[in-house]
Amino acid sequence: MPDLRDSWWIDTVEVPTRVVLAPMAGVSVQAFRRQGRRYGAGLVCSEMVSCAGIEHGNERTLGYLRVAADEHPLAIQLFGSDPRAMANAARMVEAVGADIVDLNFGCPVKKVTRTGAGAHLLEEPDLACRLVESVANAVEIPVTVKLRRGVRNGSRACLELGPRLVEAGAAALTLHPRSAEQMYTGVADHSLTAELVELVDVPVVASGDVTSRARAQSVLATTGAAAVMVGRGAQGNPWALREILEGDVSEPSREEVVAELVLFVREVVRELGERRATGFLKKFYGWYLGRGRFPKPFKQEILLLGSTEEVVQRLLAAAPGAIELVERLEAELPSGDEVTLELPVSIYGGG
Repeated sequence: MPDLRDSWWIDTVEVPTRVVLAPMAGVSVQAFRRQGRRYGAGLVCSEMVSCAGIEHGNERTLGYLRVAADEHPLAIQLFGSDPRAMANAARMVEAVGADIVDLNFGCPVKKVTRTGAGAHLLEEPDLACRLVESVANAVEIPVTVKLRRGVRNGSRACLELGPRLVEAGAAALTLHPRSAEQMYTGVADHSLTAELVELVDVPVVASGDVTSRARAQSVLATTGAAAVMVGRGAQGNPWALREILEGDVSEPSREEVVAELVLFVREVVRELGERRATGFLKKFYGWYLGRGRFPKPFKQEILLLGSTEEVVQRLLAAAPGAIELVERLEAELPSGDEVTLELPVSIYGGG
Protein backbone atom coordinates (compact mmCIF):
# COMPACT_ATOMS: atom_id res chain seq x y z
CA MET A 1 0.00 0.00 0.00
CA PRO A 2 1.43 3.43 -0.92
CA ASP A 3 2.14 5.98 1.77
CA LEU A 4 -0.37 8.84 1.77
CA ARG A 5 2.58 11.21 1.40
CA ASP A 6 3.84 9.52 -1.78
CA SER A 7 3.47 11.32 -5.08
CA TRP A 8 1.55 9.86 -8.03
CA TRP A 9 0.67 10.86 -11.58
CA ILE A 10 -2.40 11.77 -13.58
CA ASP A 11 -0.99 11.43 -17.07
CA THR A 12 1.65 14.20 -17.24
CA VAL A 13 0.72 15.87 -13.93
CA GLU A 14 2.58 14.85 -10.78
CA VAL A 15 0.45 15.02 -7.63
CA PRO A 16 2.64 15.35 -4.51
CA THR A 17 0.41 13.52 -2.00
CA ARG A 18 -2.41 11.00 -2.17
CA VAL A 19 -5.01 13.27 -0.57
CA VAL A 20 -7.26 15.22 -2.93
CA LEU A 21 -9.40 18.11 -1.71
CA ALA A 22 -12.89 17.66 -3.11
CA PRO A 23 -14.69 20.15 -5.35
CA MET A 24 -17.60 21.47 -3.29
CA ALA A 25 -20.23 23.93 -4.50
CA GLY A 26 -20.31 27.08 -2.41
CA VAL A 27 -17.10 26.07 -0.62
CA SER A 28 -14.14 25.50 -2.94
CA VAL A 29 -13.17 29.09 -3.62
CA GLN A 30 -9.53 29.95 -4.24
CA ALA A 31 -8.93 30.76 -0.55
CA PHE A 32 -10.18 27.30 0.46
CA ARG A 33 -8.05 25.56 -2.16
CA ARG A 34 -4.89 27.46 -1.24
CA GLN A 35 -5.41 26.59 2.41
CA GLY A 36 -5.86 22.94 1.47
CA ARG A 37 -2.55 22.92 -0.38
CA ARG A 38 -0.81 24.46 2.65
CA TYR A 39 -2.10 21.61 4.81
CA GLY A 40 -0.95 18.91 2.43
CA ALA A 41 -3.64 18.22 -0.15
CA GLY A 42 -1.79 17.01 -3.22
CA LEU A 43 -4.50 18.14 -5.64
CA VAL A 44 -7.18 20.78 -5.16
CA CYS A 45 -10.31 21.28 -7.25
CA SER A 46 -12.56 24.21 -8.02
CA GLU A 47 -16.25 23.97 -7.38
CA MET A 48 -18.14 22.90 -10.48
CA VAL A 49 -18.28 25.59 -13.15
CA SER A 50 -21.09 25.88 -15.67
CA CYS A 51 -20.03 25.53 -19.30
CA ALA A 52 -23.07 27.58 -20.26
CA GLY A 53 -21.98 30.33 -17.87
CA ILE A 54 -18.52 30.40 -19.43
CA GLU A 55 -19.99 30.47 -22.93
CA HIS A 56 -22.23 33.41 -22.06
CA GLY A 57 -19.41 35.33 -20.37
CA ASN A 58 -21.16 35.34 -16.99
CA GLU A 59 -18.95 37.43 -14.71
CA ARG A 60 -19.47 35.32 -11.59
CA THR A 61 -18.86 32.08 -13.49
CA LEU A 62 -15.64 33.41 -14.99
CA GLY A 63 -14.49 34.35 -11.49
CA TYR A 64 -14.26 30.62 -10.72
CA LEU A 65 -11.42 30.37 -13.26
CA ARG A 66 -8.91 32.42 -11.27
CA VAL A 67 -5.70 30.52 -10.57
CA ALA A 68 -3.12 31.33 -7.88
CA ALA A 69 0.55 30.37 -8.01
CA ASP A 70 0.38 28.34 -4.80
CA GLU A 71 -2.57 26.08 -5.64
CA HIS A 72 -0.93 23.93 -8.33
CA PRO A 73 -1.67 21.24 -9.19
CA LEU A 74 -5.24 22.46 -9.67
CA ALA A 75 -8.22 20.86 -11.38
CA ILE A 76 -11.07 23.07 -12.55
CA GLN A 77 -14.32 21.12 -12.69
CA LEU A 78 -16.86 21.70 -15.46
CA PHE A 79 -20.46 20.61 -15.81
CA GLY A 80 -22.69 20.64 -18.86
CA SER A 81 -24.27 18.38 -21.45
CA ASP A 82 -23.23 19.89 -24.80
CA PRO A 83 -19.97 18.50 -26.20
CA ARG A 84 -19.16 21.67 -28.16
CA ALA A 85 -19.74 23.99 -25.17
CA MET A 86 -17.81 21.64 -22.89
CA ALA A 87 -14.84 21.63 -25.28
CA ASN A 88 -14.84 25.43 -25.52
CA ALA A 89 -15.01 25.76 -21.75
CA ALA A 90 -12.14 23.27 -21.39
CA ARG A 91 -10.00 25.40 -23.70
CA MET A 92 -10.64 28.34 -21.39
CA VAL A 93 -9.70 26.24 -18.36
CA GLU A 94 -6.43 25.28 -20.04
CA ALA A 95 -5.75 28.89 -21.04
CA VAL A 96 -6.09 30.26 -17.51
CA GLY A 97 -3.44 27.84 -16.26
CA ALA A 98 -5.28 24.93 -14.65
CA ASP A 99 -3.41 21.63 -14.67
CA ILE A 100 -6.42 19.33 -15.15
CA VAL A 101 -9.96 19.59 -16.55
CA ASP A 102 -12.36 17.60 -14.38
CA LEU A 103 -15.86 16.75 -15.61
CA ASN A 104 -18.73 16.40 -13.17
CA PHE A 105 -20.87 13.34 -13.90
CA GLY A 106 -22.03 12.91 -10.31
CA CYS A 107 -23.82 15.98 -8.97
CA PRO A 108 -27.26 14.81 -7.73
CA VAL A 109 -28.82 18.28 -7.36
CA LYS A 110 -31.95 18.67 -9.49
CA LYS A 111 -31.10 22.09 -10.92
CA VAL A 112 -28.02 20.42 -12.46
CA THR A 113 -29.48 17.04 -13.46
CA ARG A 114 -32.58 18.54 -15.11
CA THR A 115 -30.26 20.29 -17.60
CA GLY A 116 -28.91 16.89 -18.63
CA ALA A 117 -25.67 17.37 -16.68
CA GLY A 118 -24.18 15.92 -13.49
CA ALA A 119 -25.50 12.53 -12.36
CA HIS A 120 -28.02 12.49 -15.22
CA LEU A 121 -25.12 11.52 -17.50
CA LEU A 122 -24.82 8.19 -15.68
CA GLU A 123 -28.02 7.25 -17.54
CA GLU A 124 -26.77 8.67 -20.85
CA PRO A 125 -23.51 6.74 -21.31
CA ASP A 126 -23.14 7.54 -25.03
CA LEU A 127 -23.44 11.27 -24.37
CA ALA A 128 -21.08 11.01 -21.39
CA CYS A 129 -18.45 9.41 -23.62
CA ARG A 130 -18.93 12.03 -26.34
CA LEU A 131 -18.39 14.76 -23.74
CA VAL A 132 -15.11 13.20 -22.58
CA GLU A 133 -13.92 12.64 -26.13
CA SER A 134 -14.78 16.20 -27.14
CA VAL A 135 -12.91 17.70 -24.18
CA ALA A 136 -9.91 15.37 -24.51
CA ASN A 137 -9.55 16.35 -28.17
CA ALA A 138 -9.79 20.06 -27.31
CA VAL A 139 -7.00 20.36 -24.72
CA GLU A 140 -3.48 19.15 -24.03
CA ILE A 141 -3.90 18.87 -20.23
CA PRO A 142 -5.34 15.69 -18.67
CA VAL A 143 -9.10 15.21 -18.51
CA THR A 144 -10.60 13.47 -15.48
CA VAL A 145 -14.15 12.52 -14.48
CA LYS A 146 -15.93 12.44 -11.13
CA LEU A 147 -18.93 10.12 -10.99
CA ARG A 148 -21.27 8.31 -8.61
CA ARG A 149 -22.21 4.65 -8.61
CA GLY A 150 -25.39 5.46 -10.53
CA VAL A 151 -28.66 7.32 -10.18
CA ARG A 152 -30.65 4.62 -8.36
CA ASN A 153 -29.84 2.88 -5.11
CA GLY A 154 -27.93 -0.32 -5.78
CA SER A 155 -26.91 0.78 -9.27
CA ARG A 156 -23.64 -0.50 -10.74
CA ALA A 157 -23.68 1.87 -13.70
CA CYS A 158 -20.25 3.23 -12.80
CA LEU A 159 -18.66 -0.15 -13.56
CA GLU A 160 -20.07 -0.17 -17.09
CA LEU A 161 -19.43 3.51 -17.76
CA GLY A 162 -15.98 3.86 -16.19
CA PRO A 163 -14.00 1.79 -18.76
CA ARG A 164 -15.85 3.54 -21.59
CA LEU A 165 -14.88 6.96 -20.21
CA VAL A 166 -11.24 5.89 -20.11
CA GLU A 167 -11.46 4.66 -23.69
CA ALA A 168 -12.93 8.07 -24.62
CA GLY A 169 -9.94 9.87 -23.11
CA ALA A 170 -10.29 10.14 -19.33
CA ALA A 171 -6.87 10.09 -17.63
CA ALA A 172 -8.28 9.34 -14.16
CA LEU A 173 -11.63 8.68 -12.50
CA THR A 174 -12.98 9.69 -9.10
CA LEU A 175 -15.74 7.47 -7.75
CA HIS A 176 -18.13 8.48 -4.99
CA PRO A 177 -19.88 5.13 -4.50
CA ARG A 178 -23.22 6.49 -3.37
CA SER A 179 -26.19 6.77 -5.71
CA ALA A 180 -27.59 10.12 -6.74
CA GLU A 181 -30.77 9.13 -4.87
CA GLN A 182 -28.75 8.75 -1.66
CA MET A 183 -27.29 12.26 -1.91
CA TYR A 184 -24.96 12.21 1.13
CA THR A 185 -26.86 9.76 3.33
CA GLY A 186 -25.94 6.19 4.15
CA VAL A 187 -22.49 4.73 3.59
CA ALA A 188 -20.15 4.92 0.61
CA ASP A 189 -19.75 1.39 -0.77
CA HIS A 190 -16.04 1.20 -1.54
CA SER A 191 -16.32 -2.41 -2.71
CA LEU A 192 -17.46 -0.75 -5.95
CA THR A 193 -14.32 1.38 -5.94
CA ALA A 194 -12.22 -1.77 -5.74
CA GLU A 195 -14.12 -3.28 -8.69
CA LEU A 196 -13.61 -0.13 -10.76
CA VAL A 197 -9.88 -0.13 -10.02
CA GLU A 198 -9.69 -3.64 -11.49
CA LEU A 199 -11.51 -2.59 -14.64
CA VAL A 200 -9.46 0.45 -15.69
CA ASP A 201 -5.77 1.15 -16.27
CA VAL A 202 -5.84 4.77 -15.06
CA PRO A 203 -5.72 6.06 -11.47
CA VAL A 204 -8.95 5.90 -9.47
CA VAL A 205 -9.57 8.33 -6.61
CA ALA A 206 -11.79 7.01 -3.81
CA SER A 207 -14.30 9.57 -2.55
CA GLY A 208 -16.76 9.25 0.32
CA ASP A 209 -16.53 8.86 4.11
CA VAL A 210 -12.77 9.51 4.27
CA THR A 211 -12.65 11.32 7.61
CA SER A 212 -9.48 10.05 9.30
CA ARG A 213 -6.02 8.67 8.61
CA ALA A 214 -7.13 5.18 9.59
CA ARG A 215 -10.06 5.33 7.21
CA ALA A 216 -7.92 6.72 4.39
CA GLN A 217 -5.37 3.95 4.82
CA SER A 218 -8.10 1.31 4.95
CA VAL A 219 -9.73 2.60 1.77
CA LEU A 220 -6.41 2.64 -0.11
CA ALA A 221 -5.53 -0.84 1.14
CA THR A 222 -8.87 -2.47 0.30
CA THR A 223 -9.57 -0.76 -3.02
CA GLY A 224 -6.19 -0.30 -4.67
CA ALA A 225 -7.16 3.30 -5.39
CA ALA A 226 -4.38 5.76 -6.17
CA ALA A 227 -5.63 8.41 -3.75
CA VAL A 228 -8.48 9.43 -1.48
CA MET A 229 -10.69 12.50 -1.72
CA VAL A 230 -11.61 14.51 1.37
CA GLY A 231 -14.63 16.78 1.33
CA ARG A 232 -16.93 17.82 4.14
CA GLY A 233 -14.42 16.81 6.83
CA ALA A 234 -12.12 19.64 5.73
CA GLN A 235 -14.76 22.37 5.86
CA GLY A 236 -13.46 24.85 8.43
CA ASN A 237 -11.04 22.13 9.48
CA PRO A 238 -7.81 22.05 7.45
CA TRP A 239 -6.24 20.18 10.37
CA ALA A 240 -8.16 17.12 9.15
CA LEU A 241 -5.87 17.02 6.11
CA ARG A 242 -2.80 17.13 8.33
CA GLU A 243 -4.19 14.32 10.49
CA ILE A 244 -4.87 12.13 7.46
CA LEU A 245 -1.42 12.71 6.01
CA GLU A 246 0.71 12.69 9.13
CA GLY A 247 -1.34 11.12 11.90
CA ASP A 248 -1.24 14.36 13.91
CA VAL A 249 -4.37 14.09 16.06
CA SER A 250 -3.64 17.11 18.27
CA GLU A 251 -6.47 19.61 18.31
CA PRO A 252 -5.58 23.11 17.10
CA SER A 253 -5.36 25.76 19.82
CA ARG A 254 -7.89 28.59 19.95
CA GLU A 255 -5.16 30.87 18.59
CA GLU A 256 -4.50 28.57 15.63
CA VAL A 257 -8.21 28.35 14.83
CA VAL A 258 -8.64 32.12 14.97
CA ALA A 259 -5.49 32.75 12.92
CA GLU A 260 -6.62 30.44 10.12
CA LEU A 261 -10.13 31.87 10.16
CA VAL A 262 -8.89 35.48 10.07
CA LEU A 263 -6.58 34.68 7.17
CA PHE A 264 -9.42 32.87 5.39
CA VAL A 265 -11.78 35.83 5.90
CA ARG A 266 -9.26 38.28 4.47
CA GLU A 267 -8.47 36.07 1.49
CA VAL A 268 -12.15 35.54 0.69
CA VAL A 269 -12.79 39.30 0.83
CA ARG A 270 -9.85 39.87 -1.50
CA GLU A 271 -11.27 37.27 -3.87
CA LEU A 272 -15.01 37.94 -3.75
CA GLY A 273 -15.31 41.50 -2.45
CA GLU A 274 -16.87 42.55 0.85
CA ARG A 275 -20.51 42.29 -0.20
CA ARG A 276 -20.38 38.72 -1.51
CA ALA A 277 -17.91 37.58 1.13
CA THR A 278 -20.15 38.69 4.02
CA GLY A 279 -22.84 36.15 3.17
CA PHE A 280 -20.50 33.48 1.84
CA LEU A 281 -18.48 33.31 5.06
CA LYS A 282 -21.33 32.76 7.50
CA LYS A 283 -21.33 28.98 7.14
CA PHE A 284 -17.56 28.93 7.63
CA TYR A 285 -17.84 30.68 11.02
CA GLY A 286 -19.88 27.76 12.31
CA TRP A 287 -17.48 25.22 10.82
CA TYR A 288 -14.34 26.81 12.25
CA LEU A 289 -15.72 27.78 15.66
CA GLY A 290 -17.73 24.58 16.20
CA ARG A 291 -16.43 21.15 17.21
CA GLY A 292 -16.32 22.40 20.81
CA ARG A 293 -13.67 24.99 20.01
CA PHE A 294 -15.71 28.02 21.06
CA PRO A 295 -18.94 28.39 23.05
CA LYS A 296 -22.18 28.63 21.07
CA PRO A 297 -23.00 32.23 22.22
CA PHE A 298 -19.68 33.40 20.74
CA LYS A 299 -20.54 31.82 17.38
CA GLN A 300 -23.93 33.53 17.43
CA GLU A 301 -22.28 36.86 18.24
CA ILE A 302 -19.95 36.51 15.25
CA LEU A 303 -22.86 35.76 12.92
CA LEU A 304 -24.64 38.97 13.93
CA LEU A 305 -21.73 41.29 13.12
CA GLY A 306 -22.26 43.50 10.10
CA SER A 307 -18.86 43.48 8.37
CA THR A 308 -15.93 41.14 7.94
CA GLU A 309 -13.62 43.68 9.62
CA GLU A 310 -15.82 43.58 12.72
CA VAL A 311 -15.60 39.80 12.64
CA VAL A 312 -11.81 39.91 12.42
CA GLN A 313 -11.52 42.36 15.31
CA ARG A 314 -13.85 40.31 17.52
CA LEU A 315 -11.96 37.09 16.75
CA LEU A 316 -8.59 38.66 17.56
CA ALA A 317 -9.99 40.14 20.77
CA ALA A 318 -11.07 36.63 21.81
CA ALA A 319 -7.61 35.17 21.07
CA PRO A 320 -4.98 37.95 21.10
CA GLY A 321 -2.20 35.41 20.66
CA ALA A 322 -3.48 34.81 17.13
CA ILE A 323 -2.28 38.22 15.94
CA GLU A 324 1.34 37.07 15.63
CA LEU A 325 0.24 33.83 13.95
CA VAL A 326 -1.79 35.76 11.36
CA GLU A 327 1.17 38.00 10.58
CA ARG A 328 3.39 34.95 10.10
CA LEU A 329 0.86 33.22 7.84
CA GLU A 330 0.36 36.33 5.71
CA ALA A 331 4.11 36.80 5.36
CA GLU A 332 4.42 33.27 3.95
CA LEU A 333 1.72 33.71 1.30
CA PRO A 334 2.57 34.74 -2.25
CA SER A 335 1.15 38.12 -3.16
CA GLY A 336 0.82 40.60 -5.98
CA ASP A 337 1.42 39.12 -9.42
CA GLU A 338 1.69 35.61 -7.99
CA VAL A 339 -2.02 35.61 -7.12
CA THR A 340 -4.15 35.98 -10.22
CA LEU A 341 -7.37 37.94 -9.89
CA GLU A 342 -7.61 39.05 -13.51
CA LEU A 343 -8.10 36.36 -16.14
CA PRO A 344 -5.11 36.13 -18.49
CA VAL A 345 -7.34 35.54 -21.52
CA SER A 346 -10.15 37.59 -22.98
CA ILE A 347 -13.63 36.19 -22.36
CA TYR A 348 -14.33 37.11 -25.98
CA GLY A 349 -11.77 34.65 -27.35
CA GLY A 350 -8.61 36.74 -27.72
CA GLY A 351 -5.23 36.06 -26.16
